[in-house]
This record gives sequence, structure tokens and C-alpha cells, in this order.
Amino acid sequence: MAELARAGLLPDRHPTADFFVCDVFDAVPKDDLASMEHPIFTLSTRPDRRILNYAHNGTEITVVPSMRGLATIHDKDILIFCISQLMAALNAGRATSRTLTLKAHDLLVATNRETSGDAYRRLKDAFERLAGTRITTNIRTGEHEVTSGFGLIESWEIVRRARGGRMMSVSVTLSEWLYRAVLNKSVLTLSRDYFRLRKPLERRIYELARKHCGRQPGWRVSVDVLLKKSGSASPRRVFRAMLREMIKSDHLPDYTAVEEEGDIIRFAPRAVLDAPEAPPLSEAAYSAARGLLPGYDVYALEAEWRTYWASSGRPRLRSADGAFVGFVKARAKQDG
Repeated sequence: MAELARAGLLPDRHPTADFFVCDVFDAVPKDDLASMEHPIFTLSTRPDRRILNYAHNGTEITVVPSMRGLATIHDKDILIFCISQLMAALNAGRATSRTLTLKAHDLLVATNRETSGDAYRRLKDAFERLAGTRITTNIRTGEHEVTSGFGLIESWEIVRRARGGRMMSVSVTLSEWLYRAVLNKSVLTLSRDYFRLRKPLERRIYELARKHCGRQPGWRVSVDVLLKKSGSASPRRVFRAMLREMIKSDHLPDYTAVEEEGDIIRFAPRAVLDAPEAPPLSEAAYSAARGLLPGYDVYALEAEWRTYWASSGRPRLRSADGAFVGFVKARAKQDG
């Protein structure tokens, strides 16, 4: 697809295998809804030792850093990988636990990172920031709404090293708060190109667009609210300039953005913009898709199908449901 080759994305560092389809990688990237909705991770690329306070529509969050600084949006890759593995296990009917043992190499490859010695060192730093960052919040996860304090991960431990001292496998215990979100399936599928976004703000804006667009044809938000929800520390004028540069570059996965009058930014799925006349689908079609590809986000599949339909010249469809289910069957065969 043309979108995958857009300038501005990091290279696909491991293009020879589909790391979210087979063996330990039998998981599509998943992110928890709460941290997609609210700013928990710093967008700074330098150690950020600020105490963050956020309040919006009844939700209150305080994020306190360790001496190593706040956990970054790139550190979040570790949590996305863990959530993805847990969701794959749940969907397959396997037992799960808050504690996961991960191969460090697998984590690096699945999140499109280099596998150099320096990459392993940065991975160790990320674990330390995740464990050291403390959150106090009343965010609801699943059916629970309690005010509590916790680390993004409860603990981590290198369980096996290579001869040169490099971590081979690591044990991670997630916070009860995050694990509860996974058990309640309060997660959304991410594009695999999320890991190719270079800039922290691009990753954060993609998360917000993914969370708020959902099945809607678009999401309109003021620059002020977007600045608040992004967690950016930039002044408003600088933030607006960065948004305009992002709109110009137009390489967010799955979504595009336009600036409207009144300091409004509108986000919409690319399929919606490219093919606004695409016919709607029935609940039966969504149900069939879930049966064919359990664990996949059916609305992400719908977006792929609509993009494919638009790129094929928008042919007349005798049955939109039949065309969509056929597309998903082909995808299931390809992934299987």
C-alpha cells in the first residue's frame, strides 16, 4: 500500500516475517483505552522529571517520575507488546497471568527496533522508567473506578543473560490496574506502522485519533483540547505549528487530519475520506469477521477493506457484506 511507504516513517527494520501472526508473535498490536485517552507518558526525548497533573471530565491523574525521569511514549512499546501477548492468549483460551516472561529479542523485533547492543541497553532503561514512574488516578478500568497509586509495571527482572551480559529474557509483572484492563478487553488494535512513527507527538496524536474516531466518520477537536489530551509541554503556538507540519506530511497510519476554521482539527479514517460513498455493513458481517479472525479489531479490518475497495476503483457491489466477509476470508487464509 502506498501509505506504508510514505516518507517520514521509520524503515521496516524486520520485513522478512509477519511477527504478529505466528508462534510467540501470534498477536496484533493492542493498546489499553485508558492510556490512549489520557496523557500518562512524556513526549520528551530527554529525561523528564516533572510531576504531571491532568484533569478532564472527571478524570484526574498525577504522574510522578523516578530519578531516571518519566516513562516515555516509546517506553510504552513494552506495554503494547505485553498487552498484545495477553490478548492473544485470552482469545486462544490460554491461561494468563500478570507476570510475563519475554524474550528481549522478540520484543525489539516486534516493535520495529534495532537489535544492536545499544538497543538492549535502551530497553533496560525503559524497564526502569516504567517501574519507577508512579501514577495516582481515578481512571475506570473495566467495571472498577477507584483512586489508586501504582507503577506502570510492578516489577521486572532479567532472568537470562548472554555471555556478554546482554539480557536474553526478562520477566515483567504488570500493574493490577493494567492487567484488569486487559481482562476486561478494554483495548484497541493499533496499526503495525505505529512502531514506525518517528516523533513522540505523532504517536500520541495517532493514539487519540484511533481512540476517538472508532466507528465514526471523523473526530473534530479544538487545538486547546488536543494540546491538553496530548500531554505536550509545548506552548500553544508551537504545538499548533507541529500539528500543521504533521498535517502537511500526512503519514499517520490509518488516519488523516485537516485544519478547519475556529482552530479545529478534524481526523478521519483514510477509507472514509477516500471513499465516503462506501456502503455500510451489517452487524452480521461484523460477527462473521470476528469468527474468521478472532482477536482482530473488526473496524480496523473494515477500514482496510474500504481502502482496498477505494483503491480498486470503487466497483459497484452487489453485497457490501459479502464483499467484506470475502475480504476477511482472504486475509484469514493469508495470515494462516
